[in-house]
Amino acid sequence: MKNKSYIGISFIILVFGILVVPKIIDRIQDGAVTSADRLDKVESRLSENESLIKIGPAPKFELINQDNQKISNATFKGKVFVIEFFFTSCPTICPKMNQSMLAIEKQFFGNPNFGIASISIDPEKDSPQVLKDHAKLLGATSSNWHFLTGEKAYIFDLANKGFNLYAGENEKVNGGFEHSGLFALIDKNGNIRCRKDKFGNPILYYDGLDPEGVKDIQEDIKLLLKE
Repeated sequence: MKNKSYIGISFIILVFGILVVPKIIDRIQDGAVTSADRLDKVESRLSENESLIKIGPAPKFELINQDNQKISNATFKGKVFVIEFFFTSCPTICPKMNQSMLAIEKQFFGNPNFGIASISIDPEKDSPQVLKDHAKLLGATSSNWHFLTGEKAYIFDLANKGFNLYAGENEKVNGGFEHSGLFALIDKNGNIRCRKDKFGNPILYYDGLDPEGVKDIQEDIKLLLKE
């Protein structure tokens, strides 16, 4: 009786060896054992989630900085840079935005492939000298951080039509101007880039008033600098 059991077990092992072992050998030869299908899918999903969305080319501009130098898109060619719209006499959100940008500057200080463009929406008051004094007061020391001024209509068009970041005059509000507190992130090729939200939708711009938004843009700047 025991002999019959041994024969049955031996037969099962033999069948297993004939059907399964060749497949295992093939997978080893193809390298499939170390890169299982399930792991491949996880890796692909992570890579997709970590990539930044390309929104489109940033609008072209040419303005004057705090040193009376012409600054344009070409100035930032090959660099990752961040854009904000503000004004120096702003009594509300601008100081917070500038502090957020200062934190970003410190994070990447000395990196020649990173820059910042802070564009005034009150150019009639914000002359190059006023911007220079503001930069000094703020503590901005990077040579790649440009505080920019120009014609008001031109700058408003750049904000509202170019970047779709609201900026406007309103005598009823404190400071006389209204504007967005968002930052735009531009890659080395001049494209607006952003991450996805938790629902998988592009956020478009980063909240310069929120510590989490500042943290997010710092992380994404690092990703773009590696591209």
